[in-house]
Amino acid sequence: MKPAVSTLGLGAMIAALSGTVSFAKDTYPPVDVLLNSTTTILGQEFSYPEGIAKMTGAIVTLQPGKETGWHRHNAPLFGYLLEGELSVDYGNEGTRHYVAGDALIEAFETLHNGYNSGSEAVRILVVFAGAEGTTNTVSE
Repeated sequence: MKPAVSTLGLGAMIAALSGTVSFAKDTYPPVDVLLNSTTTILGQEFSYPEGIAKMTGAIVTLQPGKETGWHRHNAPLFGYLLEGELSVDYGNEGTRHYVAGDALIEAFETLHNGYNSGSEAVRILVVFAGAEGTTNTVSE
């Protein structure tokens, strides 16, 4: 039988996840906050789509030399690079380079194209905070 999480322990975990990063190491189980942001990688504010909330999690895999194609996201997207190197062209906003261990809130409603700029497969954990009836990603 698994031990129950105490109210104090649960409160500590919630505080750690809600932005008190310095408190995160003092919780059990330990919590390593990957990212806590109110803006995207381009400094944009973002908002959640209206409607019934719908979370979507996926792993995107790109082989060396492959690209996503130009697209935009209509729902906020948290990304975490599990493996490899990824370069993303944001048009007039320039190109950014990401490596395994990087966490980001992807550009919101802005065209961009990601490509595997390394020699091994890129694997990215993506989590969309969307809504029923809202398309998370739209190809252009």
